[in-house]
Amino acid sequence: MIRGLLVALLPALVLAADAATTAARPVASPPVAPLTSGWGPVSSQPPAPMAADGAVPRPIAVRVPVIGVRSALVDLAVGGAGELVPPQRYDQAGWFAAGPAPGAHGPAMIAGHVDSRAGPGVFGRLHELKVGDEVIVARVDGSELRFVVRKTYSTPKTAFPTDLVYSPTPVSELRLVTCGGAFDQASRNYQDNVIVEAVLRDP
Repeated sequence: MIRGLLVALLPALVLAADAATTAARPVASPPVAPLTSGWGPVSSQPPAPMAADGAVPRPIAVRVPVIGVRSALVDLAVGGAGELVPPQRYDQAGWFAAGPAPGAHGPAMIAGHVDSRAGPGVFGRLHELKVGDEVIVARVDGSELRFVVRKTYSTPKTAFPTDLVYSPTPVSELRLVTCGGAFDQASRNYQDNVIVEAVLRDP
């Protein structure tokens, strides 16, 4: 179990499928709901809240200029079946509010859909991020934090690297997560997750 500011390790994060194909590129307005309602089990027990959450301003928006991401953040929580409940809108990202906030010690989690029946999702181009790219998180107090991408990789959902994603870190880090890989028509799920690791830029 992670103590202090960090949540307990999550055994898996399986993002829901968001579209049958990626061919439909025009984005509909208003955005439609994703195909599935949950992102799979995240914990057998409710996650522990951050001990110092009140001391860290809440994140309210995320920008990733190099791939054109600009989104308000909704809080993501664990549902009754132990699943991480995704944003209702496929064009909006969410922050796992029971974990560390961006700016606190530890890995903050921001997740979003890769696409939907109507077109690309907020993290449809997440796989394009490279080392050195910048991720900007705006906070409720008007401040902004700038994170620098350290690593981008894909992993099968059946082998989600829990330790790598959720283990304690001595500095503020960020994890961006979405779906990726091949799309399974039978289960209507992508087979992989795309994960981006970023670290807070020095002032």
